[in-house]
Amino acid sequence: MEEKKLKAMFFNGSPRKNKNTADMLQSAMRGAEAAGAETELIHLYDIDFKGCKSCFACKLKNSKCNGVCALKDDLRPVLERARQADVLVLGSPVYYSYPTGVLRAFMERLMFPVGTYMYENGKHVTLRDKVIPTAMIFTMNCPEDYMKVIGYPPILEENTKVMADIFGYSETLYVCNTYQFNDYSRYDFNLFSEEDKRKYRDEHYDIDLKNAFELGKRLAEKCREE
Repeated sequence: MEEKKLKAMFFNGSPRKNKNTADMLQSAMRGAEAAGAETELIHLYDIDFKGCKSCFACKLKNSKCNGVCALKDDLRPVLERARQADVLVLGSPVYYSYPTGVLRAFMERLMFPVGTYMYENGKHVTLRDKVIPTAMIFTMNCPEDYMKVIGYPPILEENTKVMADIFGYSETLYVCNTYQFNDYSRYDFNLFSEEDKRKYRDEHYDIDLKNAFELGKRLAEKCREE
């Protein structure tokens, strides 16, 4: 019997389609493909949708939502495909300590219908029949050491924790001290040096891409183990 092809979906929560977050997601996609998965990249800013409207249709007794948000908008077909996926990877730049509002709105719509208000044997009941490996990729202008000083990891990893609760497994990948502008001369800044930014990128960006590649590959391989 032919082995089922894995499906891995990647979600770009950045308004940019060809910068740091998108680069990392595309590298993670290549890693998943190397492990035999089919991949799909969704640019969330291209979709007209809002976050959860608290209709609770997914929590009704005998609900027919089957783990997919009941709202019928442009996001609905994406959520239906995500419901069938074997791997989910979400990426976002960090804006004022948090993922973008678009990514958060997507996470509400993605996760709330899969979670329940039920507990059995001390465990949260979720509407999934298998572990779905997931990951959060966070890109940021902030250097890694300063990111820790200002407390980013505890804030950002709350997103990873809820993904792990809902889907059974999640990882976090940080991409720090990113190079932001094509032409720094056009912008006001004195918090950092463009030269230092460029030097860091030249020395580290390939490493970040490799880490993203390995993440995608690892998650796809984990599906085979479950």
